[in-house]
Amino acid sequence: MKIIVTGGAGFIGSAVIRHLIKNTEHQVLNLDKLTYAGNLASLKEVESSDRYRFVQADICDRSAVDQAFASFKPDAIMHLAAESHVDRSIDGPAAFIQTNIIGTYTLLEAARSYAKDHPDFRFHHISTDEVYGDLELDDSLFTEETPYDPSSPYSASKASSDHLVRSWQRTFGLKALITNCSNNYGPYHFPEKLIPLVILNALEGKPLPIYGKGDQIRDWLYVEDHARALCTVCLQGKPGETYNIGGHNEKQNIEVVKTICAILDDLKPRSSDSHSREGGNLNRSSYSDLITFVADRPGHDMRYAIDAGKIERELGWKPAETFETGLRKTVQWYLDNKWWWEPLREKYQRERLGLKK
Repeated sequence: MKIIVTGGAGFIGSAVIRHLIKNTEHQVLNLDKLTYAGNLASLKEVESSDRYRFVQADICDRSAVDQAFASFKPDAIMHLAAESHVDRSIDGPAAFIQTNIIGTYTLLEAARSYAKDHPDFRFHHISTDEVYGDLELDDSLFTEETPYDPSSPYSASKASSDHLVRSWQRTFGLKALITNCSNNYGPYHFPEKLIPLVILNALEGKPLPIYGKGDQIRDWLYVEDHARALCTVCLQGKPGETYNIGGHNEKQNIEVVKTICAILDDLKPRSSDSHSREGGNLNRSSYSDLITFVADRPGHDMRYAIDAGKIERELGWKPAETFETGLRKTVQWYLDNKWWWEPLREKYQRERLGLKK
């Protein structure tokens, strides 16, 4: 099959493309604007494949999208392009409205036009569990029937895009599918996100910031498990259906950070200048000594947790990684791949300081 992946230079999109090129025979067109989180270096291991193409374009640009459809003649589109960082949505909501809502609308209209001559064409929209709001600290889980209750400009914009996709399926008969996933982590994750931020700050001896008390709970999903799930839904899912994708790994943020510290203590102990003498013995300090609590984020959701039973029952997918195995692989990847994250880290830090270069 021929599959367009929007946002294919991003964290999850690049994982999807790597999976498709390395583990299937499908052809892929990567359509990406290359904003701050887009990085073609994440596709280095597959960029030479004759089944992979890249087009730099904005999903809000209808003519560019139409041209991609006309030249590539896809059988499906996997729509991952989105602004996705909650803090950035609080600081500047406009970009989230433009990309997540207007961009999705533009893709839907292009797909509706294309599908008139390609009736089997599939539109797979990738969304988030944050559209559901948050959960009480009990045994409840997000299901595909949970009412929407978004809390941030980011989650509200994604909720809007979900509704658009659903309405194009019901009104115009577009063969659309939606997936809502829990928090992803793994290799090639942009350095400002929690897990890579903690890993890299720790390695540099910088504070490890945790919002509030760190008692917010998230369900963590290894990105390569997610990529497998997305490809399964795109190719085997039933149009008109929604599938929740989770890792079955509920953890408090403070627990996540302490686990990263423990893994780093094992894989790369702090340098000798961090040693201290107590009672005549040499004691090595832990990375957990760097944990710092900061003011909580406005409107911070307390708990997310996914019931991924439907995709397992109907499509046979379940995660291969536990949180412990996936997190250790992630930490090791950042230790081994400084070439990838160091330029992004420097660019991000300069941006935070208001510097252009």
